[in-house]
Amino acid sequence: MSGGPLEGIRVIDLTSVVVGPICTRMLADQGADVIKVEPPEGDILRRLAQGSRNPGMSGKFIQFNRNKRSICLDLKQAEGMAAMRKLLETADVFVSNVRPNALERLGLDPATLAALNPRLIHCGILAFGSEGRYANRPAYDPVIQSLSGVAATFHRATGEPRFVPMVMTDHVTGLIAAQCIGFALFRRERTGKGEAIEVPMFENMASFVMSEHMGAATFDPPTGPSGDGRLLSPDYRPLPTKDGFITIGPNTDAQAFGFFEAIGQPELRHDPRLSSASARTANAPYYFSIRKAAMAQRTTAEWLEILSARDIPCARYNTFEDLMQDPHLADVNFFEPESHPTEGALRRTRIPNRFSGGMRDDKLPAPQLGAQTEELLAQLGYDANQIARMMAAGAAKAPTA
Repeated sequence: MSGGPLEGIRVIDLTSVVVGPICTRMLADQGADVIKVEPPEGDILRRLAQGSRNPGMSGKFIQFNRNKRSICLDLKQAEGMAAMRKLLETADVFVSNVRPNALERLGLDPATLAALNPRLIHCGILAFGSEGRYANRPAYDPVIQSLSGVAATFHRATGEPRFVPMVMTDHVTGLIAAQCIGFALFRRERTGKGEAIEVPMFENMASFVMSEHMGAATFDPPTGPSGDGRLLSPDYRPLPTKDGFITIGPNTDAQAFGFFEAIGQPELRHDPRLSSASARTANAPYYFSIRKAAMAQRTTAEWLEILSARDIPCARYNTFEDLMQDPHLADVNFFEPESHPTEGALRRTRIPNRFSGGMRDDKLPAPQLGAQTEELLAQLGYDANQIARMMAAGAAKAPTA
């Protein structure tokens, strides 16, 4: 392994589904040695998601678990837990999305692991913060979207509460967890000491939503209703053209006035409802209605040429299939081909961010369940007979030929 700002950092990953694997994929992509510890049945995402060639290797699992190694241990067995503790003795970071009461029963709580490895960063990704009444409740993404106000944004905009049709709260919280781990590693460089991090999904998403939509309710007493009226408009969306859809964003005065010229209504710049950014914000429904009516008059390609010539932010609407053919993404080789050792020819998304100091230059395929079990146990000092005994007892597992 070489390259990447986290080169030399070892992460023990006791996570499953999306929120944890997104966090640890970020760490792995930046050069960390991420060891994914899976139970005998494996991460449920191996089977839960649609699309696979072989059992236990869904497309979503492959996308979220690149650049990791998998060890399969039964932590309910003494030998499996002993191997887990040996791994943790070698680790810089431990990441889990297991509920705190279950971690404590396993002896993997922050206090116990701090005694085992004082330099360890212990990151617990939780559904709810440990100090609140919801602590230790189970939750998945839609539960958090419902509680945190994400679904309410659709209700305000369309009259019907809906979920974002992707596990957005998992993605957001997973990335925040990776960020927090980076902060903790930086502090450890100064102090030499590890620490425990708690990253709750509910509180993070409530902050995400309400930082955007508290608005006038920020003030006590409120100076107006909550919510950003522009973002909650039913016309805050791709707008129909003659042959498809387009998205436009003329926000500054220069952009708005250029837009009025582009649609043949330059006099609108003098309309007091549209003559400034604050006026356009206060009269967002009126402004959006003008934009919507204008876009329907030409094709998408025509509007892209006209608006781009005036430096007005705009873009065509991409379906999933369009996105896979997007010319900019082709320029940056975003969809990388991969020859997976068991799954054959694949495409996976490229790491988007660049570091001038170097990037991880080895690329590990998403692992089969327990693909590196024997390798990792040997590195921990287990001999062939001990490994065979653990396999026979079910305390560890490797792929069958």
